[in-house]
Amino acid sequence: MVKEGYYFGLPLLVSGAVAYLAEWTVAAIILACLALFVFSFFRDPERVIPKEAGAIVAPADGRVLVVTDEENNGRPGKRISIFLAIWNVHVNRAPAEGVITSLEYKPGKFLAAMREQASSENEQNIFTLSTDAGEIVFKQIAGLIARRVVSWKKAGERVARGERIGLVRFGSRADIWMPRDAEIAVKPGDHVKGGSSVLARWAPSSSKTIGLANKASDAAETAIGKRA
Repeated sequence: MVKEGYYFGLPLLVSGAVAYLAEWTVAAIILACLALFVFSFFRDPERVIPKEAGAIVAPADGRVLVVTDEENNGRPGKRISIFLAIWNVHVNRAPAEGVITSLEYKPGKFLAAMREQASSENEQNIFTLSTDAGEIVFKQIAGLIARRVVSWKKAGERVARGERIGLVRFGSRADIWMPRDAEIAVKPGDHVKGGSSVLARWAPSSSKTIGLANKASDAAETAIGKRA
């Protein structure tokens, strides 16, 4: 369980114990059930991370809502959207190994996460990740109930495939964009697990790898310089 679970769950548990001692049985049961729900929500199970070369894994648990063609800064590609219900694990993971070249927080609305407009209009963290194959973009998107997106990483940091990068609280959405030459391995309705389910396969070319490695290194140095 992540530490946020203790912040939200323990006060409920203590309040339930006080209510029980005061013989407020119904209130004690309700508070205990709420505490158990919170502890469950913030669970953080270990995952088996695929070692397959070129595998792009799910950044979040949930159900695939959309697989669609979409441009990103003029580049043709594909977007996959994943809906996280309140019973899903809400710890988010890096979809591939690489360097976070950009991390942008975008304030916005709190539309229901299942709505298509949530991808562009809701509050979100936007990660740009430079990998051996090229750049991919993934988002932590707030929903109707989830009112805070939390990142545990910063621009310039290198992440491993499946590494924990943050969480979104109480029901949300995660989007990932890849260039069109990525081979998509899921369809709408599929259920995926963050860090372990393969969403796509995107093998690097040797010439692309060298150029992107230099670009990622420059971006990391720039980010470190800004923080200094």
